[in-house]
Order: sequence, then C-alpha cells, then structure tokens
Amino acid sequence: MHTLLLAGLLSLISVTAHAEVQNKEIIYQVNGTEFTGYLAFDDALEGKRPGILVVHEWWGHNAYARKRADMLAALGYTAFALDMYGTGKLADHPDDAKAFMMAVTGDTEEMKKRFQTGLNILLAQPSVDKEKTAAIGYCMGGGISLNMARAGADLDGVVVFHGSLGAKQPVKSGDIKAEVMVFTGADDPFVPQAQVQAFEQEMKSAGVAYTLKSYPGVKHSFTNPDSDGLAKRFNMPLAYNKSADEDSWQQMKQFLRRILK
Repeated sequence: MHTLLLAGLLSLISVTAHAEVQNKEIIYQVNGTEFTGYLAFDDALEGKRPGILVVHEWWGHNAYARKRADMLAALGYTAFALDMYGTGKLADHPDDAKAFMMAVTGDTEEMKKRFQTGLNILLAQPSVDKEKTAAIGYCMGGGISLNMARAGADLDGVVVFHGSLGAKQPVKSGDIKAEVMVFTGADDPFVPQAQVQAFEQEMKSAGVAYTLKSYPGVKHSFTNPDSDGLAKRFNMPLAYNKSADEDSWQQMKQFLRRILK
C-alpha cells in the first residue's frame, strides 16, 4: 500500500512539473542585426491555441515583458515577447530609453519589419493557431502595437496598456483589421486627454471596433510595479496602481477569450 501511494505521489509530481509553463529564448535576425525574443507556452495542453505577441516598454526587452508572456502562457496561449531594440539593448536611464525608442519609432519601415518578424516567429510555432492572433503592448509597445494595427497588421485584436494613441494621420474605414482595446491613466501626461479624444474620434470615424478605459487619478506605467522606484529615481510622472493593473488584466482576459474563441 505504501509503495502504491509513493508511486501515485511521484506520478502526480511528474504531471505537475510537466504542466508548468515552458519558456525559451529565441535568437533571430532582422536586416543583419541580432535580436533575442522569449517564447512561453504550456506544453501540457494539446493541439493548437491562439498566439499573443508581447511588445515591451521603452526600457527594452526585459524581465517585465517576459513575465507578461509567462502570464499569458498560464492562461493557455502561446506568447512571444519580441525584441524591438536588439540583443542586449536595455536602458536603465530615461535618456537611453528615449534614444532607443526614437531610433525604432523614427523609422516606420524598420519598425514594421521588427514587429512583423516577431509576429512571423510566433506564427511559426507548432502550438499556434495562425487564424487566432493578437498583440499586447506596454508604454512604447502599446503605441507600436496600435500603429501596426493602423498599418493593417493581420491580427484579431490589439491591447494597449498606457501607450501613446497619437497617429501621424487618421486611419480610414477598412484600414484596421483588429479590434482594439485601450487602457490609459486619466492623469498620464504622456497620453493627454486631447490625444485620447482624437483617438476615439479616429476610431469612430473609421468604424473600428474599440474599447477604451481611462482610470481616474492614474498615471503612466500603472501596470508595472517597478514604476514607483523609477519615478523616485528619475523624477518621472510614473506610478504603479494595483487596482488599475488588476482590472485591466482581467478585462484583457475577457477580451481575448471573446475575440479568439
């Protein structure tokens, strides 16, 4: 009896270990430059599942982007956190982050190539259903994801967390294939109310299915627990908000379930 019990426990431990989220780095090239992305998935699940692209903040492809990929994998998705800057390019000062960001966002064609390459890597994964994809982005990554949707990226949905909503020129009807969900802080100086209003007018005029939630009293980078330390260190208008972080994630989960079912 003791032997059977021990065997059962070992079997349970084996199944539990097997069911944990698996992850790995993927090194790839874009125009001769090396990038390092991060793939997360649950190998206990059978069959194909939706794929989610994760686009990082202006600090670069760091542990926070990877954490969100792991969280998505735990929900049953295959997630790929791409790299928009290049292997090893991580900023720990706003001046460096701004320089990295401007080098990418200032070159629209290069930005598209880096985004699309990341999306192609996600689509190539054997666990991904190529007909069910979405992108989520934080800060700079939110703005990039939205602009790639504006450019006609073949995605079912895009979720923007405290990202820029500005457009060089408003989209026209039919330009955006994805449904859009936006979470922003009402006290975020990087995403002022005039920009929010212009975005809503743009989406309505183009007939885009979208949802926007603005959190009263909430500042920039409200989903990242590191924001408070960064705000103090660099005197920046950032602040983590646990309530807004958790609410936006729950709403995102419902959104993804609906559009990717």
